[in-house]
Amino acid sequence: QVQLVESGGGLVQAGDSLRLSCAASGRTFSTYTMGWFRQAPGKDRAFIAGISWGGGVTAYADSMKGRFTISRDNAKNTVYLQMNTLKPEDTAVYYCGADSRPLASIVRRTVGAYDYWGQGTQVTVSS
Repeated sequence: QVQLVESGGGLVQAGDSLRLSCAASGRTFSTYTMGWFRQAPGKDRAFIAGISWGGGVTAYADSMKGRFTISRDNAKNTVYLQMNTLKPEDTAVYYCGADSRPLASIVRRTVGAYDYWGQGTQVTVSS
């Protein structure tokens, strides 16, 4: 069992940066693939980025490449999402998820692949 808590969201202006954090409980965090997703009002939850258990494999949604960076610190049981050059269309609730297949070498991009979720953190970008 893993519990996830996101933080770092807020209200920013277009062009600003934010770093989201997702703190995980449990000793198995370091064996799990972690992902960031977001959900805007009226839309489905969508994949942003994922990172393998050791950090050696990352994957991004095409629209996020170059602006968003995912990273993790297994010693701190935390995964991060650095977001740069934010745009109003980035406004959404941001969630982290854990894919509990241990030591997986592939980062999956679907919501159904992730077994545990945090409560989400709101990011609002004003124009």
